[in-house]
Amino acid sequence: MSDHGYPDWEKVRSSSFVSGKNFPRLAEDTPTFFGTPHAISSADLRGADVVIIGAPYAAGWGTQYSGVDKSDWLAAPKRVRQQSVRYRSGYIQDFDLDVFENMRVVDYGDAAIPERANREGTVDLILEAQAAVEAKVNDVLDAGGVPIVIGQNSPCGSYAIAKPLSERTSGAVGMVSLDTHWDAQKIDRATMDPRIAGAGNWKDSVYRDLKNFHPRNLVEIGERGMLEYPEIVRPYIAAGAQFVSSWRLRTELGIEGTVKLLPKAFEGTEAVYAHFDLDVMGGAGPAPGDILGELAEPIGLSDYEVIRLAHETGKLGCSALSFICIPPGSAVMYRVVVYTIMYFIAGLSMRKRQTSSHNTGDRP
Repeated sequence: MSDHGYPDWEKVRSSSFVSGKNFPRLAEDTPTFFGTPHAISSADLRGADVVIIGAPYAAGWGTQYSGVDKSDWLAAPKRVRQQSVRYRSGYIQDFDLDVFENMRVVDYGDAAIPERANREGTVDLILEAQAAVEAKVNDVLDAGGVPIVIGQNSPCGSYAIAKPLSERTSGAVGMVSLDTHWDAQKIDRATMDPRIAGAGNWKDSVYRDLKNFHPRNLVEIGERGMLEYPEIVRPYIAAGAQFVSSWRLRTELGIEGTVKLLPKAFEGTEAVYAHFDLDVMGGAGPAPGDILGELAEPIGLSDYEVIRLAHETGKLGCSALSFICIPPGSAVMYRVVVYTIMYFIAGLSMRKRQTSSHNTGDRP
C-alpha cells in the first residue's frame, strides 16, 4: 500500500472488476489504457484518432513535491491505466454511445523521461524531460491523432504539449485551461532560467514564446481566492481572456453558462489545447483535498464539472488534452481521470459522427 492507501497491483488485478480479464500491458503492473492496442512505434499511430501518452514527471529537487512523496505523483499514469481496465466496455450509458465504435484509440506508452529528472531540478534534465514528451506528441500530431497526455508537472504536462501543437498549426491556437493557479509568473522560480516553462510560469512561456497563442482565445476556469497578484491576472483579462473563477461558475454562470463560453477558445482558431490541472478540484471531488498537500484550496470544481467541461471541449473539436497535478493516492480520483478522458473522447466521437453525417447528406 502507498502512504495514501492506494492498493498494489495484485489487489487491483484480483478485484472483481478486473479479475479474469486479459489486456495488453506496458509492464507487468501496467495495462494499456482501457486495454487498447499498444503502439510501440510511430508507424503504429497510423489511423489512430486518439493516442494516450504517459508523462510521469515530478518537478524539483528531492523526494517530495508540494509536501507529497514523488512516488505517488509519478505513479499517476500507471494507476490511471490500472483503474481504466475495471470498466466493461467503451459504452457510455449517458449518451448510449460506445466510443470505440468510431474512434480508434491506442496507448503510446510513457515518454522516455530521465529518472534523474524527477530528483534533480537542473535545467538540462528538465529540458531533456520536456523534449521526451514533445517527441511523442509530435509523432501523434504528425499521424493526425489527438494526443492525451497523463502527466503531473510542468513543462512535461503542459508546455510540452502546447509547443508541438503551436509549431504544427499555421493559424491561431486556442486554449481551455482548468487550474487553481494561473501559472503565469514571469520566470520559473526554481531555476530562474527563462528557458524553463515551469510550474509557476508555463502559461507565461506559452504566450511569450508561441506566437499563435493569444489570450483572446483563452478560456481560463477555476482559479479563485487570494493566490495571485493583480498584475498577473488583469493583463490576461484586458487582452480578452475569458476568466471563470470557481466563484463565478457557482454564482453568475453555473456549469451551463460556463459551457457556453468554451467556444471562445475555438473562434478563429485552427487548433485548441485543453489543459486540465486537477488541483482545480481542491476538496470538491470524491476524495479529500488534503491529498493534494500544499495545492489544496477551497471552492474547487467538482468531478462532474471537470468531466462535463472535458466532454464539451471534445464536442467542439479539441486538438490535444493533457493533465497535471492528478490528486495522488486515491483510486477514485484516478477513476475521475478515466471518466474525463472517456467523456472527452465521447465528445470527439459525437463530432466525428456529426461531420460524417453532414458529409454523406444524412440527417445528424
